[in-house]
Amino acid sequence: MSIAFEQLVLWAALIIYVLAGAIAIVSTLFRQQQEDLFQGILWLGLATHSGAIGLRWLRLDHGPFLTMFEILSSNIWSISLFFALSYWRLPQIRPIAAFFVPLQFMMMGWLLLATPGESIFPPTYDTIWLYIHVSFGKVFMGALVVASSLAGIILTRNGKAAGAIFGTLPNNESLTELSYRFMALGLIFQSLMLVAGAIWAQDAWGRYWDWDALESWSFISWLLTALALHTRITWKLSPKVAAIMTLVVFVIAFLTFFGVPFISMAPHKGAV
Repeated sequence: MSIAFEQLVLWAALIIYVLAGAIAIVSTLFRQQQEDLFQGILWLGLATHSGAIGLRWLRLDHGPFLTMFEILSSNIWSISLFFALSYWRLPQIRPIAAFFVPLQFMMMGWLLLATPGESIFPPTYDTIWLYIHVSFGKVFMGALVVASSLAGIILTRNGKAAGAIFGTLPNNESLTELSYRFMALGLIFQSLMLVAGAIWAQDAWGRYWDWDALESWSFISWLLTALALHTRITWKLSPKVAAIMTLVVFVIAFLTFFGVPFISMAPHKGAV
């Protein structure tokens, strides 16, 4: 299978995502009922994107785990999938698409700037624990994206325009509670991600933990997530303060996922 055909399928997926996002934004801003159309096109984009990832997997004989291009592509897919499931199951929070779509567009723009070249699969990555570790991490990030989108609504809905757009949503206390439920789900999978990563590290490099840059920042992200949840339960923070904490956790986790592995020379980069 040629890389040209693979890229053609990926471009088709990105165009479909853009169409779905445009429908979500327009329907949210003008309060039009286009939710079913948005969902249908989003699922079509996911199906097409699955095809592009599958074609690359078959061509290179390994999953999308190594280069920035592969990691961005697979995370756009996984975050979109988590959002699509949340959108389907929780109709009352569907206006969060106004915050999810810009993030999705930003990541797609970044993907287009990345090099879609070949990647070599290191022997240390040939383990089932890689797939378990990565899968848990993707659920964590997906849950955090939804929690952060809810936080974005809490912080902006008092504005005149935003108040009209988000006026039908539950009150801030209810949104905060739901946001923290998603964060709690994320913490569970983040914890499982760290455990699976430690087992993989023992098999690959003969140690469970070495405090390299990615491990350290992953642990910091875990601590911040746990702290945000603990603070919310203990001190009964206002919705706005809780929303700010959620966004801080998201920014640190996002930079950990998409920044640290590519500026660090640690084994996580696939060098050994």
